[in-house]
Amino acid sequence: MWKNYFKTAYRTLFRNKNYTFLNMAGLGVGVAVFLVIFMIISFETGYDGFHTQKDRIFRVLTVSPAASGDPAMGSGVPAPLPDALRAEIPGLKVTDISGYTQVPALSLQAGGQVEKNLKTDVFFADPAFFEIFDFKWLAGDAKATLNDPSSMAMTKSTAALYFGDWKRALGKTMKIANDFTLTVSGIVEDVPGQTDFQLKLILPARLLKHAVATDWTSITGHQQCYVLLPAGMTVTGVDRQLTAFSRKFRKPDDKTTQVLQPLAAVHYDAQNAYAGVSNFSGKQISGQRVDMLWLIASFILIIACVNFVNLATAQAVNRSKEIGVCKVMGSNRGQLRVQFLTETFLLVAGAIILAVALVGFTAEEIGRIIHIPLSLLKVPLSVLLPFLSAVTVVVTLLAGAYPAVILSGFNPITALKNKVAQKSGKGLSLRPMLVVLQFVIAQGLIIACFIFVRQLSYFENGAMGFEKNAIINVSFLPDSARNSKLDYLRNTLLTVKGVKSVSFSSSSPAEEDSWWTPVGFDHGAKETPFSSVLKSIDASYLDTYHLQLVAGRNVQAATPEREFLVNETFVRQLGFKKPEDALNKEINLWKGYTKGLVVGVVKDFHSASFKESIAPVFFLNHPNRYNNAGLKLATNDMPATIKAVAALFAKAYPESPFEYQFLSDKIAGFYQQERQLSNLFELFAGIAIFLSCLGLYGLASFMATQRVKEIGIRKVLGATASHIIYLFSREFVLLVLIAFAIASPLAWYFMHQWVQQYTYHVNLSAWIFLAGGAGSVLIALATISFKALAASLVNPVKSLKSE
Repeated sequence: MWKNYFKTAYRTLFRNKNYTFLNMAGLGVGVAVFLVIFMIISFETGYDGFHTQKDRIFRVLTVSPAASGDPAMGSGVPAPLPDALRAEIPGLKVTDISGYTQVPALSLQAGGQVEKNLKTDVFFADPAFFEIFDFKWLAGDAKATLNDPSSMAMTKSTAALYFGDWKRALGKTMKIANDFTLTVSGIVEDVPGQTDFQLKLILPARLLKHAVATDWTSITGHQQCYVLLPAGMTVTGVDRQLTAFSRKFRKPDDKTTQVLQPLAAVHYDAQNAYAGVSNFSGKQISGQRVDMLWLIASFILIIACVNFVNLATAQAVNRSKEIGVCKVMGSNRGQLRVQFLTETFLLVAGAIILAVALVGFTAEEIGRIIHIPLSLLKVPLSVLLPFLSAVTVVVTLLAGAYPAVILSGFNPITALKNKVAQKSGKGLSLRPMLVVLQFVIAQGLIIACFIFVRQLSYFENGAMGFEKNAIINVSFLPDSARNSKLDYLRNTLLTVKGVKSVSFSSSSPAEEDSWWTPVGFDHGAKETPFSSVLKSIDASYLDTYHLQLVAGRNVQAATPEREFLVNETFVRQLGFKKPEDALNKEINLWKGYTKGLVVGVVKDFHSASFKESIAPVFFLNHPNRYNNAGLKLATNDMPATIKAVAALFAKAYPESPFEYQFLSDKIAGFYQQERQLSNLFELFAGIAIFLSCLGLYGLASFMATQRVKEIGIRKVLGATASHIIYLFSREFVLLVLIAFAIASPLAWYFMHQWVQQYTYHVNLSAWIFLAGGAGSVLIALATISFKALAASLVNPVKSLKSE
C-alpha cells in the first residue's frame, strides 16, 4: 500500500514540474539560510568554550565612575593587581597576560645575522595561563619556558613560518621588538580559530615588570588579568574583595574598582552588559546582534514555509476533479489524507536535501565574505538531525493539513463539476493573509537593510575633524639614536616626490585602542583628576592631519619645557567654558612626574570610532614615545612614492619590516562588524524578497489556471494585454501595500532601537521607508506582470476549449 502511495505521489510531483520546482526551491533556500545563520551564531557564541574549566574562569575588569551615565568598563587592570590577588586570596589562580599586535620579530642565525624579518603578534604570559586555559604544548613546558627570562615559546605554524619545520625552531634565537633576545624552548599547538587568544609568540610576563607595578592608577588595555575560581569560591565574594582592594590602595575620592566577567561573556556579551570592553582578538558580538540574527533566520524560514503552504493549498484546489474521481472509485477520506501527506512529505524531504546541498557548497564562500570559518561538517549531528527532522514534520503537517483534511471532505459531485475553486470558504481566505505576512517580513528586512547601509556609510564617510585621505601610517621601533635618526628621516622623506608632509607621533588621531592616562589639575581649591587620551606628537602633527587650533599656538619643535595641547572636550573637563581660559594652566601627569602648561586648544575631533563619544585628548611633545610616522601623500603615482618611502625606512630601520596602512583603511576597520552585519542584511533581504516573489509567481500561475476561460472571454470582447495585467496585479499590489502599512511602523520601532546604541547615527527619514515600499511594489508588480503577460498572449480559442 505504501509503495502505491509513494508511486502516485512521485508521478503527481513529476507531472507538475513547475509547482514541484517552486516549492522545493523556496523551502530549500529558506532552510539553507536558517542553517547558515545557525552556524554563524554557533561560531560566535562558542568562543573559548573548549576549555575544560571554562565555567570557573573569569576576567577582571576595571570599572571607572563617569560624570554622567553608566560607569565605564575596561579590560585593563592596575599593574599591581595580579600580585595583590595572588597574595590576598588563597586558592585563587591568577594569570596576567599582555598582548601586542604586529611586533617586529627576527629569527637570528648562529652568528647573529638576521635570517627572517617579520611582524607578528606577541603575548607575555606566565605559567599559570597554561594551567587555566587548555592550550597544548608540543615541546617544552610552560613552567620551564615562562619562568626563564631568556626563553620563549611559539605556536607550531609560527615556528614553521620562521624555520620551515617547527621541530627546527627549538634552540634557535629570536630578537623581539629590538628589546629582547630570547631562545626558543617551547612549541605550542596552533590555537583554534574560536578563541580570543590567537597566540603566535609567547614571552615570559616577567619581562614586562617595571616601575609602574606599584602604581594603582597605571592601567593599560594591553595588560589583562584572568582568574580561576576554586570550588566553593563565589563571584560575589571575589567582587567584594576586589572592592576592598580599591579602598585599600586608592585615594578615598577615587571610586575606581574591579569586577569579574565570565569567560563566556568576553566574546559573546549575551546580556549586553559589557558594551565597549575589548578583548585580545578585537572581535565581539552582543546579545542584541545575536537576537537580530535569530530574527532574520526565523523570518526567512517563515517566508519559505508560508510560500510552501500557499502553493501547496493552491495546487490542491486545482486537483478537485482528481479528488472527485478518487472518491467515486472508492477511496475514503483516510486514504486521500495519507496520499496528500505523502506528496507533501516527499516535497519537504527534497527541499531539505536541497538545503543541505546548498549549505555544503556555499558555506565556506559565505564564511570568507564575513571572515568566519563556516562548514556544515562542523555542525554536530546531534543538533543538525533534530532540526531537519523538526522542519520536515512541522512543514509536512502545516502544508499537508489543508488538502489532507479539507479537500478530502469535498462532495464528489461538486468536485467533479470543478466548483471547488469558485467556492468561498474560510480555508481559501487564508491565502491573502499569508501573502501579507510574507511581504511584511520582506519589506521590514529591506527597510532595515537601507538603514544599515546608510549608517555604515555615515560611519565610513562622516567628517571626523581631521584629514584621513591620502595619509599612510608607518610603525617603527625607536632606538638609542632616536632623535638624530628621526631628524634625518624627516628631511630625506620630504625630498621624496609625492610626500607633502611628515609627522612623528605615538599614534594617529583615531585609534581603536587609545592610551588613557589620569590627568591632574589644580582647579583652585582642590585637585580634580580625570582620565584622558594621551598622544605624543611633534610640531608637524597638526598640519599633517589638518587638525584645527581654536586657541593658543602649536607645540614647538624643540623646547626644554613641557608644552601641552588639549582638545575642547578636555577644556570642558577642566571646568572652563571658553578654550582661551585653559591657556597657560598647569597640567600634571603620572602623579606629578610630568608637568607642563597648556599652550593651545585643538578643535574637537573623533579620536575613536563614531560608536563612541568624543573623548578628552591631551597632546605633548615627547620624542621618546614616537613609534608612528604619518605621511601626507600626493594622490598621483602613490605606488612609486610608497616604494621610495619604503627604501628610506629600510635604510633607517633595517631590523623592522616596512609595513604601512592608509589611515582611511584603518578607520574603515573600526566598523568591520557593522559591515559584516550590513552584508548579511543585504544578502538575506534579497533572499526574502526573492522567496516572496517566488510565492507570488506561483499564486499568479494558480490564478491564471483558474481564470483561463475568463481571460479568453475578455480577450474576445476586446481586452488588451495591459487590461489583463491590471486584472491580475491589482489584488496582489493591494496586499503588498497593506503589508507596507504594517511593516513600516514595526521597522521604524526596531531600527530606532538599534541606531540608539550609537552615539552618532543617521535619522530615520521617511524616504527610506517609502523607497523600501516602492521597491517591493515594483518587484511584486514585475513578477505578477510576467505571468499575466504570458496568460494574456494565449490564443483565446485555446483558452475557451480548456474544458
